[in-house]
Amino acid sequence: MTFEDIKRIISTDETKTLELKKSTGELKDGMHSACAFLNTDGGWLIFGIAPKSLKILGQQVTDDTRREIAQAIRGLEPAIDVHVYDIDVPDRPGNKIIAMHFDGWVWGMKPYTFHGCPYIRIESTTSVMPSGIYEERFRECQPMEHSWENLTTLNGTLEDIDENRIMGIVRAGIRDGRMPETALEETIPSLLNRWGLLSGDKPTNGAMALFARNAGNYPQLKIKMAEFSGTEPIDFLDNQQIDGNIFEQLDAAMSFCFRHLNLRGKVVGLKRNDELEIPYEALREGIINSLCHRRYDDYRESIQLGIYSDRVEICNPGRFPAGVTPENIKSLHSSKPRNLHIAQVMYKASYLEGWGTGITRMINVCKAHNLPEPSYEIWADGTIVLVFQRPKTANSGEKPSKMTENEIKTVKNDGKSPFPTIAYKAVYDALIENPKAKYEQLEIYLGLSESSIQRAIKWMKENGYIDAEHSKVNGIWQIR
Repeated sequence: MTFEDIKRIISTDETKTLELKKSTGELKDGMHSACAFLNTDGGWLIFGIAPKSLKILGQQVTDDTRREIAQAIRGLEPAIDVHVYDIDVPDRPGNKIIAMHFDGWVWGMKPYTFHGCPYIRIESTTSVMPSGIYEERFRECQPMEHSWENLTTLNGTLEDIDENRIMGIVRAGIRDGRMPETALEETIPSLLNRWGLLSGDKPTNGAMALFARNAGNYPQLKIKMAEFSGTEPIDFLDNQQIDGNIFEQLDAAMSFCFRHLNLRGKVVGLKRNDELEIPYEALREGIINSLCHRRYDDYRESIQLGIYSDRVEICNPGRFPAGVTPENIKSLHSSKPRNLHIAQVMYKASYLEGWGTGITRMINVCKAHNLPEPSYEIWADGTIVLVFQRPKTANSGEKPSKMTENEIKTVKNDGKSPFPTIAYKAVYDALIENPKAKYEQLEIYLGLSESSIQRAIKWMKENGYIDAEHSKVNGIWQIR
C-alpha cells in the first residue's frame, strides 16, 4: 500500500465502501463503519484524511496508537484478522495515514457486531442494522437451530393436521420407492417425527405449512394471484388470495393458470392438439420450487402469481443460496433448500427431485414447446421473480382461446366432443398416456387436487370418454 494508492482510493468523497476520519480520536465511530463494511459490501476505513475537503493530514502513530487500534478490532465479533497499513505523508514528516480494508459479507455468514451491536452501510452512512435483517442473517448462519420451519407451532396441535394428506404423501413415496411400505403402519406422530416435523408432542411450523387443515393462524400461508390487462400491475382482470397449506396453494395456483392462460392449437398428423400456452409442467415446477424455498418467517410476505399480457411472474419472498445468482442458476448446482424438512417431504412425494435440477427441467420443457427459456430477476427488496414469457401469436396464424369454467372452447382431437375446461382435457391426456394412473399420480403429475380429478373423471364417464360401467379393469382405465 503506497501514498499514491491512498490518493487513488480517496479520489471521491465518502461512499458505500469508503469511510474517512481525521484521526484515531474518532476510532470508535470508525469501528462502527468497519462493522458496517463487514455486514455489507466491504470497504476502506482510513484515518488521517479530512472528509469532504479530502485534505491529507496524517497523524502521529505511536505504540499506544497501535495498541488502541488492535484493542478496537478485538471488539468485532466474530473475530477477524485485518491488516493495518501505515503510510507516510510526504509533505508532513512524521505523520502517517492509517488504512484498513474489510471484506464484505457473504450470505450464510454470521452477522458482525461491534461491542455487541450490529451495523450496516446504507450508501455513505453507517447505521444500526435493523432487527429484522439481523435476525434473518442469524437464522441463516445456523439454519437447523433457528429456521422458521423447525420452531414449535404456537397456534396448532396434532388435531389441526390433515391426516389424509399425510397418508397421500406416504402412498406416493411408497409407489416411487422413496419410502418403505412399513410407513403405512406408522402413526401420524411417528411419521411427523421421522420427517423432522414434530417437537415433543406438538407439530412444528413446517408441519403446519405442509398439512394444516386451516391456515387462518398463519397469514404467510397465502398465495396472491392476479391477471392484468397489460404489462404493468395496474388494471386487474382478476384478483384472488387463497389461504391454505402448501398443497392447497399449489392447487389454487395451477387452477388460476388453467383459467387465465390461453390454449395453443397445433396439428399433429390428422389431429389437432390443444395445450396450455406455457406448459403446465413448467409452471407447476416453478410454483413448487417457490413454495418449498421461500421465506416463511415474515408473516407479511406471501408468494405472488401475476399473469400479464406478455409474461407470467412467480414472485418468491426468498433468497438464492450463497454463490447462486440469476446469471448462473441455469448452470449445474447442488440443491440447498431453505426449508430442509419441507423440501424432504416434497421429495418423498415426488414433487421435488432434490438435485438442484428444477430450472433445467423448466428450460427443457419450454424449449420442447418452442418457447423462450424462463429467467430469474431479483427485485430491490430481495424478492426472487421467476419469469415465463408468453408466446406471441399475432404473426403465427394461431388464434388463442381462453378457458373459463362455464365456456366450452377446448375441442377433443376428433373435433366432435368438447371438454368443459383444460383441466378436464389434461386429465384425459394423462389417462391416455398412462391408463394405469392412480389418483395420487395424477395429483402429482398435473398439480390438481383429488377432488378436481374426480370431477373430471365423473364428467368423462357421463360423456362417454370412460366406460361408466367398467371404468377400471385390472387397474387399467377403460378409455373410449
